Amino acid sequence: MKKYFFIGLILSLTISCKTKNSADISNGESIRQNLPPIPKSIVLFGEKVSLEDDDIIERLDREIMANTYFHSQTILNIKRAARYFPEIEQILKEQNLPNDFKYLPIIESNLANVTSPAGAKGYWQFMTETGREYKLIIDDEVDERYNMTKATLAACNYLKNAKDSVGTWMLATAAYNRGIGGLKSDMKWQEATHYFDMDMNLETSRYLLRFIAIKLIMENPEKYGFDMKKIELYKPFQTESVSVTAPIDNLALWAKEKGINYKILVKLNPWIIGNKLTKNLGSFTLLLPAKNVKLKPYAAYN
Repeated sequence: MKKYFFIGLILSLTISCKTKNSADISNGESIRQNLPPIPKSIVLFGEKVSLEDDDIIERLDREIMANTYFHSQTILNIKRAARYFPEIEQILKEQNLPNDFKYLPIIESNLANVTSPAGAKGYWQFMTETGREYKLIIDDEVDERYNMTKATLAACNYLKNAKDSVGTWMLATAAYNRGIGGLKSDMKWQEATHYFDMDMNLETSRYLLRFIAIKLIMENPEKYGFDMKKIELYKPFQTESVSVTAPIDNLALWAKEKGINYKILVKLNPWIIGNKLTKNLGSFTLLLPAKNVKLKPYAAYN
């Protein structure tokens, strides 16, 4: 009897798994059918981009699916964009770069100060050597790759140099990932002049398509299933500025004297990586919370 019991149990589990998988597939197909169709073209960096080629459609479809159904991260990106896009957009405008480049730090870091496995850091993911090349201070006290304003300016300069070197904003975007030299080498041996005509490594081949997918979703979140009425956006912090013209040997004590603490100080100034500022004086401006901002030592709420 035990033998037949176990056989029956195995058959039951097998049928259950098949049924569940079938239901999942059916549900997945239903969800996909409800997504808006991929447009035949999109305006990117002020240039019309055709999206009718079968290869491009499939690659873009992958990126739309990946970013639409990675709900937690895409929602966080939407929330963070409300905080950081106003400053990024202003800098892009001042530097005469297309407004679409505001999506680049989403691709690079999901608008967070992260470190890649290769060692790239910050919102715009600069390697140490490249960061210093583009005038970012990186030492044992500070790392300006974590400074949104200065890193965005550095990224603008990199992109302008890339465009001058490879010819278009789309290729400059690919160069941001591949490197200017690497992209020029790929273009040369493949005798190609357009991003969509090139065979590249997996990351770079996905890079611009992911850019387009994020642009589509961020510009039309409701069409991709994100209910903006239910998403609480992060507002930009209201701050006051203090120029650093004299050495600060103990930032934790300095912050306490200002009525905050070190945690709040590095929250608003994430480029601080130590407990002192004694170098490059006159180059830094510390941001402190404005009076009515709810960034205070915990005891202030009790």
